[in-house]
Amino acid sequence: MPRRVLEGTVVSDKMDKTITVLVERRFMHPKYKKYLKRSTKYAAHDENNAFKEGDSVQIIECAPISKRKSWTVVEGDAAKAEAPKAKAPAKKAEEKKEEKAATKKAPAKKAAAKKTAAKKTVAKKAPAKKAAAKKTTKKEDK
Repeated sequence: MPRRVLEGTVVSDKMDKTITVLVERRFMHPKYKKYLKRSTKYAAHDENNAFKEGDSVQIIECAPISKRKSWTVVEGDAAKAEAPKAKAPAKKAEEKKEEKAATKKAPAKKAAAKKTAAKKTVAKKAPAKKAAAKKTTKKEDK
């Protein structure tokens, strides 16, 4: 007899080597002919703790591993994502160097613009303070 394969979403990964998978199914109501959704949670064996909440996975029926656990994870988002990661770091390192070089140039221009703007505003404010200080000294002299 073939083993069943179900597809679902990881709801919990808090246990060691076990994940909880929510599997939704749709069926037609026999009398009203309307499609209904039903969901079931399965405890599945995840040997490497590779899958996290929100990943979509496929689970397959197996011999009972514990009282509640008789499903094993076959594949999912994390398994597919791990394989390309091994090839990509060399490219990512080059891209990061280019980004750093580009960001070093841009902030220098921004900082220079801020300094000139700050000098202009400081220059305008300084005479007003001196004038106010002179007025108060004149009033004190009288």
